[in-house]
This record gives sequence, structure tokens and C-alpha cells, in this order.
Amino acid sequence: MLKFLKGVVGGSGAGLKDLPYNIGDPYPSAWGSWSHFRGTSKDDGSPVSIFSLSGSNPQDGHLAAGRNGVKRLRTVRHPNILSFLHSTEVESFDGSSSKVTIYIVTEPVMPLSEKIKELGLEGTQRDEYYAWGLHQIAKAVSFLNNDCKLVHGNVCLSSVVVTQTLDWKLYAFDVLSEYDGANATATGPMLQYEWLVGSQYKPTELAKCDWATIRKSPPWAIDSWGLGCLIYEIFSGMKLGKTEELRNTASIPKSLLPDYQRLLSSMPSRRLNTSKLIENSEYFQNKLVDTIHFMEILSLKDSVEKDTFFRKLPNLAEQLPRPIVLKKLLPLLASALEFGSAAAPALTALLKMGSWLSAEEFSLKVLPTIVKLFASNDRAVRVALLQHIDQFGESLSAQVVDEQVYPHVATGFADTSAFLRELTLKSMLIVAPKLSQRTLSGSLLKYLSKLQVDEEPAIRTNTTILLGNIASYLNEGTRKRVLINAFTVRALRDTFSPARGAGVMALCATSSYYDMTEIATRILPNIVILIIDPDSDVRSKAFQAVDQFLQIVKQYNEKGNAEDTSGAGSLGISSMPGNASLLGWAMSSLTLKGKASDQAPVATANSVTPATTTASTASSGLIETPSTAPVHRVSSSTDFADQPMPPSPTSTDGWGEIENGIHEEHDSDKDGWDDIEPLDEPKPSSALANIQAAQKRPVSQPVSQPKPQASTSLRPKSTVKAAKDEDDDLWGSIAAAPPKSASRPLNVKTAGAVDDDDPWAAIAAPPPTTKVKPLSAGRGRGNRAAAPKLGAQRINRTSSTGM
Repeated sequence: MLKFLKGVVGGSGAGLKDLPYNIGDPYPSAWGSWSHFRGTSKDDGSPVSIFSLSGSNPQDGHLAAGRNGVKRLRTVRHPNILSFLHSTEVESFDGSSSKVTIYIVTEPVMPLSEKIKELGLEGTQRDEYYAWGLHQIAKAVSFLNNDCKLVHGNVCLSSVVVTQTLDWKLYAFDVLSEYDGANATATGPMLQYEWLVGSQYKPTELAKCDWATIRKSPPWAIDSWGLGCLIYEIFSGMKLGKTEELRNTASIPKSLLPDYQRLLSSMPSRRLNTSKLIENSEYFQNKLVDTIHFMEILSLKDSVEKDTFFRKLPNLAEQLPRPIVLKKLLPLLASALEFGSAAAPALTALLKMGSWLSAEEFSLKVLPTIVKLFASNDRAVRVALLQHIDQFGESLSAQVVDEQVYPHVATGFADTSAFLRELTLKSMLIVAPKLSQRTLSGSLLKYLSKLQVDEEPAIRTNTTILLGNIASYLNEGTRKRVLINAFTVRALRDTFSPARGAGVMALCATSSYYDMTEIATRILPNIVILIIDPDSDVRSKAFQAVDQFLQIVKQYNEKGNAEDTSGAGSLGISSMPGNASLLGWAMSSLTLKGKASDQAPVATANSVTPATTTASTASSGLIETPSTAPVHRVSSSTDFADQPMPPSPTSTDGWGEIENGIHEEHDSDKDGWDDIEPLDEPKPSSALANIQAAQKRPVSQPVSQPKPQASTSLRPKSTVKAAKDEDDDLWGSIAAAPPKSASRPLNVKTAGAVDDDDPWAAIAAPPPTTKVKPLSAGRGRGNRAAAPKLGAQRINRTSSTGM
């Protein structure tokens, strides 16, 4: 039994004592004598609906029927029946008279007649929505009649309400009674409160109170008639005035007309069972009904069906009623993604539907699901999120990005898939502006330091571009420690020509952050070398960069502000053309590369794509250059492109150890640029040494010029003599080849044994034998200065045959 909470309110009865809900504005219509109000919870402010029924006599029949409705609504549960939350009965006094009011609190709903007016649907979309709604009411009626053996007694337009997700639900259970057709001896009325039903909604046997015929009829006979009345009312657009109006079928859809006529059969036994209506009617077979039905049973579908469905859903959503998509399909889709029953392609449909929402609704309905998806271990979901981050990234708050999104995104920097590493890198264009300085300097720059020596040329290039774009978000100390090292020592010496071009563009875009000393001693000397770069695009960018930085220096000198080096930033070109082209170039490159459907490299003139597994593709198959300019600079077997690269460089691959002799004072910031001592640390691994040697190789040497393996230009330069060695190497392309009789390698001497600046060292006489030890057994010139061509020498020293 229902336990009523009774309270007494003095005065006019305008307030309630025990009802934990606030009563708001009323709706213009409700079933029977009930009033329908908007309401909110006093605890959390969540919306509810409140129904009230009042009577002056506690024994009033309306109140008795209302109590029956409360009991039935509380005990009968079904997805298509109104959800009960709370009820109470209040007796108030006004002078000598009393007033009893019953309150029912339910989920927030709106009368169907009001919702139809609000939606204003027309044509096919209206018919599809009506089909979905009737499908839901038919299931509720079938549940009552066939499963519960109950008779609702008054199915009509007034007894249907609509939820916030536009679902139709059945309520008004005041007349609801058990079907007692098995009791042949019963003579009283089966429906105790049938007098509440309007005469226009009563079938012939109920209007005549022919209870014997009613008991002999199937349990659905009365409610099937009521369902026919509901169909007439929603399609005609007006309430039923009298029973004869049901004969007017002009407004009934042709596909529904046969079933409509069977529902209103004059013989109760021949009326159509509502369960058969759901199964057989052609009217309910449309795109909206099929789509929602598929989403509701998504967990029962296999992966192939899910993938096919979600790939079609974005286009299908365009054809469905927009309010239904946003209020019904969108919540279903978000829930499916959140709990893992939806495939990765569903994210595309979710974002497309979310684009139709306002900014506030998008933040409430879509963003929470997306943030949770970043924690997914499904690689396909992670790829989909990164590919579409530009569609929702701006809506994420800085705190959410820094604390919940970035920690999961950052795992992609070290992923074994180059495609995922590059997508992670691209996403930083959106994520980085929302990161804190601690995260930028302490985490992101460490990852970017490693990515600048990545095995994929496209990733190295895009890392440089990203640094140029996020420079404005770094603090001044970090910019001074990172930017010049990243752009000059690494990017400008990369074997991949777009990476060198990106380094030049990044320097131009960040010119306002450098003082005159840095421009004159560290930037211009490194850029000038590139004006003779083999790649024409790099040469063009180098000339533009030289002009730009020279103009900055000239302006500085003209104003005579030699002491205020910090003012150099204000003298930089405020509207730099390189800045716009940098971002545009990066995005065009990312767009061409980042298609998940093919994931194949795209060979275009200016695009940057990951290198394939072969060195020839890495050096010549990625970029189309003019026929007069070679694609790569070094063609020997020791070229960077021919060396195996570690997939994940060690954490000590920073930029701080190669600062051209300038030591910074930021030892506490371990971000990948200052975690190695400049000179005294042991040599890195062989693979990493190859990368660093390739990045330090001079860029001016033409590819057509042959170069021996032991050439001094391939030797890593020390930080103390970096500038001088680069100048000397400019002559390497025209230097005479070493004599064939001299096989002593030039790059195996100790630091002070041979002068790197002496061009004659290669053919100099050997040192005294008493002071030089052989470098390896059986190799070199031996222990004597005499010519090693005697026969005895040849027999005893088999290893000297090559001399």
C-alpha cells in the first residue's frame, strides 16, 4: 500500500510543508481534473513535473480515483510509462472548510499537445516523429494489456506526455483496473471509475456498460479503441469532439489506414492487438524508428554492424528531424561512447550533432563525454579524438586540458606508431595555449626535444613548426634557452629540406624574441649558410630571413640604442609575413598527412609526410624539387637517411648542450635542453651520434660532389670550434681528394694530434715511430717511417697488403 505523507498548512494553503519540491508555473492542459505544474527539486534544483488534484470532500470520487492513479503509477514500471518519483496528500483549512490535495511528482514532462505545437514539424519529418511516438505508446499499451492483464481505459491525446528527450509516455492511471474476463459470474463494472472517461472516447460496449460483452472480449479491446482515438487526434491536430468524427480518415496516412480501421472495429473481438500493430505495420518502418531502435539495442550488435551504422550516421542525421537528433539521438550516442558500446567512428557523428548545439549546450552534453574518452585505451578512439580536436578543443577549459586531457594525450608522443606520434604533435596547436607554464616547460618541451630527432622527417619538421607557433606561450627564460638551439643547431642542419625551411620560417616568426647579440652572432651566421642550400625553397626562405634580420639590425643602429638590448624585441617586424606562412604551411602539411582512411604518404611539392622504411624514399620520394636542385645533400653511405634511428630517443637528447658555447643559467628546468654537460659527458650511443652528426653536417655541400667516407666534414664538431669548422667545411666541396697511397683515416686522431684547419695534414709525413702507437692491429702505417714495400714485410705482415 502507498504510504501517504500528510501535512497541515495553515492560512490560505499556498505552501506545502513536507513536499521536497518547488511548484512552478502550470501547463495549460492536463488529463481530467488534474493540474500539471513545472517544478524543481529543493535539493539540487533538478527539473520535475508536479500533478495536483484537489477536492473539498475527502470522500469525493475524483479523489478516490486519484488515489487509485497514484497507487498504479507507483507500482507499474515500464520505459514508456511515466516515471514516478514522489507523492503526498495534503489537507488544508480555510475557516470552516477544508481542502484535500493530492500531489504526484514525476520526471519532467510536457503535455503532448503542447509539445507538438512547440516542435512545429511538417511533412515527412512530422510523420516520422509521430510514428516513433505511436510506436512507444503502443508498446506501453501492449505491456499493460498483454503482460500485466490491465486495462488503461482512457488512452487519448490528454493521457500522453513527452519527456525532455522527446519520448512519448503514457500516464493518467485513475481508471486503470485489472481485466477479469475469466470471472464469468461477475456482474458489476470491471472499470470502477469508467465515469471519468469522456463519452467520445468510449467504444460502443463501454458506452452501453455492457460488462458481459467486455469480459468476453480480449483484454486489449478497450485500449485498442483508445489508441485509434489517439491516432485520429494527433493527425487531425484537434481533440476528438464526438465518436462519429473517427470516420473522417482524410488526415490518416495511407500506410497506417488499414491498421487504424482495425483498431476501431465495431466488434471488440476483431480489434487489432497493439502488439501486432508494432510488429506488422509498414508505417513504423522508417529511418527515424530504425535508427533509434538500433541505438537502443546497440550492445546486441556485432562490430561489423556497428561500424557500418556509425559510418552512415552523420549523413543520416542530416535527414532526420533536428530536434529529435539533438534531444534523443545525441544522448544515446554519448552514452554509448562513454560506456564503450559504440565504435570509434561514432565520434564523428557525435561531433557533427554537437555542432548544431549552442556553446552552452555543447559544454553540458558533449564535452563531458569527450573528456572521458581521452582516458580510453582504444587506439582507434585516440586517433579519432586527435583528428577532430580542432572541433572541440576551443571549448575545453584550461584546467580541464591541463589536468585531465593533456596527461592522456602526452602518451602518444612515445607511441610506436609514427602516425599517432604525428597526430599527437599536431594536437598541441590546440592544447598548448591552455597548458600551464609548469606543464609547458616541465613536460611538453621534453617531448618536443625528442621529437626533433625523430626518425620520421615529417615529425621533425612539424616539431620545429610547432615550436614556432607556441613560442608566445613560453616564458622569457625558456624561450632564450630553447628557441635558437632548436631552430639553428637542429632544424637548420637537418638532412630533410622542409625541416631546414621550417627552421628558417620559425626564426623569422619569432624574431621579436631575440636581442641584437643573438641575431648577429648566432642567427645570421647560421642562416647565411643556407643561401647556397641545394634546395631552392630553402634558399629563397634564407634570403628573406637574412633581409628581415638585417633590417632589424639596421633599425637598431639607426636609433642608436646600442645599450638597450631588450628593446630589440620591440624593433622586430610586428607583422611578419613568415608568421602567417608558418602556421598556414603547417596546417596544409598536417591536412594532407592526417587522413585516417588512407594514412599513406602524399608526395607534393610543399607537404611533409613521414618517410618510408627505405632511405631512398626518405631522401627523394617525399618532396618534388626543381630539376636543377638535388633533393638531398649527402649521397655517401654515411648519410643520415641511411642510418638506423632509435624509435624513442633517450631523455638526454636536449638542446642545451649545443648552444655554441653560450651557457644558460636554468639548471632547475629539466626540459630536455640542459640536461647534458657541454664537453665532459661520455659519447652518446652510436645511433644517436649518427643523428647528431647528420644535424651538424654543413648544408652547403652539393650532392654531386663526391666525398670520401673519412672526410673531415662528416666529423662531429666540438662546441668550442663550431663556427670555425663550419667556415672551413665550405671548401670541402672543391678540395682535392687525398692521395690513394695514403690510407690513414683523418678522423681517428685525438683532439690535439692533427690540426683540423690544416688542409695539408692528409698528406703530411708520418710522425716518429717511437711516439706513435698503432690505432688498431694490422692497420695504419706501422711502426717504421720507411716504405713498407719489401718482400719480407709483405710476407710477415699480411694486413699491410693494402698499403
